[in-house]
Amino acid sequence: MTAGQALFVGGSWAEPEGGHYAVVDPATEETVGWAPEASRDQVRAACAAAREAFGPWSRTAPEDRAAILGRAAELIRRDLVAHADVARAETGATTGTARGMQVAVAAARFRRYARVEPAEWAIPPQINEAGPMGRAGVLGALAVRQPVGVVACVTSYNNPWANAAGKVAPALAMGNTVVVKPAPQDPLSVYRMARALEAAGVPPGVVNVVSGRSTGVGEAAVGSPDVDMVSFTGSTAVGRRIAEVCGRDMRRQLMELGGKGAALVFDDADLASAVAGIGTTFSFYSGQICTAPTRVLAQRGVHDRLVEQLAGYAHRLKVGDPREPDTVVGPLISAAHRDRVESYVELGRKEGAVVVAGGERPDLTAGFYVAPTLLAGCTNDMRVAREEIFGPVVVVVPFDDEEEGIALAGDSDYGLIDYVWSGDVARAFRVARRLRAGGVGINTVGRNMEAPFGGFRKSGVGRDVGSYALHAYSEVQAIVWPG
Repeated sequence: MTAGQALFVGGSWAEPEGGHYAVVDPATEETVGWAPEASRDQVRAACAAAREAFGPWSRTAPEDRAAILGRAAELIRRDLVAHADVARAETGATTGTARGMQVAVAAARFRRYARVEPAEWAIPPQINEAGPMGRAGVLGALAVRQPVGVVACVTSYNNPWANAAGKVAPALAMGNTVVVKPAPQDPLSVYRMARALEAAGVPPGVVNVVSGRSTGVGEAAVGSPDVDMVSFTGSTAVGRRIAEVCGRDMRRQLMELGGKGAALVFDDADLASAVAGIGTTFSFYSGQICTAPTRVLAQRGVHDRLVEQLAGYAHRLKVGDPREPDTVVGPLISAAHRDRVESYVELGRKEGAVVVAGGERPDLTAGFYVAPTLLAGCTNDMRVAREEIFGPVVVVVPFDDEEEGIALAGDSDYGLIDYVWSGDVARAFRVARRLRAGGVGINTVGRNMEAPFGGFRKSGVGRDVGSYALHAYSEVQAIVWPG
């Protein structure tokens, strides 16, 4: 293609009926590629192709599906540097992040679901259990997992490789077919993933990719009668609209939505560890990550030292060109999003917060940058403490004792991942069990990639990652017979 990327529908690369639009490098504001704008009819065709392919694919032997996923993993890994260059250009991620946390993680996810254990396919059988039916009151029963069907995978802009792979790989492993609708800001990486899957031997129609800037593309995918399930990662506001559409037809959903992670730092915490963990909000994807510990709850005995050290940490981070090896903080995804983040910093000032670090636009000639920003003197009822900013902005709220800290952490619309820093392991686990969040990190912001991932409240519906993703993309079926 010379004019731009093509759509991937039914195993073929098709010219988009809506033409192409520019994909912009957030660091330079230059065009780095041209993405296809699908028409609603082309989206419907993609969903129909996935429906047609579902029967044969679902009946393909699991080991044959696994072999394709394994080949895809190797092909992605083989071209990791080239893939990462494109990912860096369209997302603004640093080179290290694009390579290590985007492309490499995507390859690892395909590799993980190429090694599905037999126990993950079926629930342990309950054979010859006494039951109310059957001539002698005895029935045999087997509970198995069946694929849901056609899955519309609507992905977020912050990590196009890992996010798409986290949906596509387990869905395919379970025998589903997929229609992927990538974020409009950075779809080029997802098309590269599609080419790797095509080269790995995915049959026509099993994987389809359609993109576009108009809301009509996503609406056509989510609303298609050929779609059995929607897997969405993005904002709570958009997730709510998708859930309303799915609810009308009783479609299955997997929703990974917003977050406002509380990070409780107790007086006995290792401050160096806490600062490094909380500081990832400044650096990791420039704070454009739903799991970030953006809302720091600091016990008063450590509050002032923590604020001082977080401010020093923020000041030391290099903001700039993500291609430079010493750059830590890259740009935000777009000018519009930069303006949104800056408006929250100004709102914080008006609400009475003190800007201890950052708060200004870096002196760079191009790019959508926001300096790492720390807001102290906050209360939990401020909008900057309650709403997801999705940028390199951390707010700090003081608390007195354990009960108040837990209460403040729970006083939120969100509940994705919270964090606890304490030198008292017993207290850390005790507090973690009382936090209303889908995950809790104790003295770490690290992730275990077999642990379930998902949120409470408005942070989402369902769980994925590891075996839990196989559960999410399957239905449980009971088979019963006379004993």
